[in-house]
Amino acid sequence: MMEVFQTVDDLRQARWENPTKIWGLVPTMGFLHAGHLRLVEQACEQNDRVGVSIFVNPAQFNNPNDLEKYPRNLEQDLDMLKQAGVDLVWTPTPQMVYPASYQTYVDVEQITQKLEGATRPGHFRGVATVVSKLFNVFQPTRAYFGQKDAQQLAVIKQMVEDLNFNLEIVACPTVRESDGLAMSSRNANLSPTARQNAICLYKALTAAKDALLSGQQSAEMLRHIMTEIIESTAMTQIDYVSVAHPQTFSELEKVESQALLSMAIFVDGVRLIDNILID
Repeated sequence: MMEVFQTVDDLRQARWENPTKIWGLVPTMGFLHAGHLRLVEQACEQNDRVGVSIFVNPAQFNNPNDLEKYPRNLEQDLDMLKQAGVDLVWTPTPQMVYPASYQTYVDVEQITQKLEGATRPGHFRGVATVVSKLFNVFQPTRAYFGQKDAQQLAVIKQMVEDLNFNLEIVACPTVRESDGLAMSSRNANLSPTARQNAICLYKALTAAKDALLSGQQSAEMLRHIMTEIIESTAMTQIDYVSVAHPQTFSELEKVESQALLSMAIFVDGVRLIDNILID
């Protein structure tokens, strides 16, 4: 039977009822979709028990309007998690996570300075802080994150290594709609026309990948290929288009081995990200 708690004390009591059980954790901001459920499915396969957090983290939003517009449907989320076989759900309020006396933040330095970190100041400090709190509250053996947020995944792995968290980070492939659009809670904010235009992210990434695999090693040319496809699509505005090293996120001049093709764009005002890892 799935249990749902708000307070840390209640959650910890339930989590430690049987200390011998191995726990997996799936951190989420709610408004769940099939991509989240894929993480839950893998967690259920690899652990005795699975916990999920649902918390729209204000500390990682640098735009108050973006925070306000982030989609929410807790009742629907809990129903999906119950059907998926989740054991424990934490649904704290912002005041519980960040009380008035709160003073402590986690700041991963170098790899947060580029791409998402450059365009969303303070974003990764908020991510690292809340995820470290989740790890401390749940104390899982494994935690599950999607590859769609590639830089976030790298930041969390770095934090786990640097702070000696006793857990394994499990990276799961991006889950896509039938037309290639990466699943995201933000997709719910797209109008029907914007939803069709949003396919340009995957088209652009795929075109660059095909060019690379056909022998095009110039990172500048690959960025140009992606940029042209985005700019030729109505209702879009580029935040960044990148061909970078997948560990340092420094922009490449020439792709010789690994590369992360990634982008963030606005489609009718809705910010979407996507990436393809070339290995």
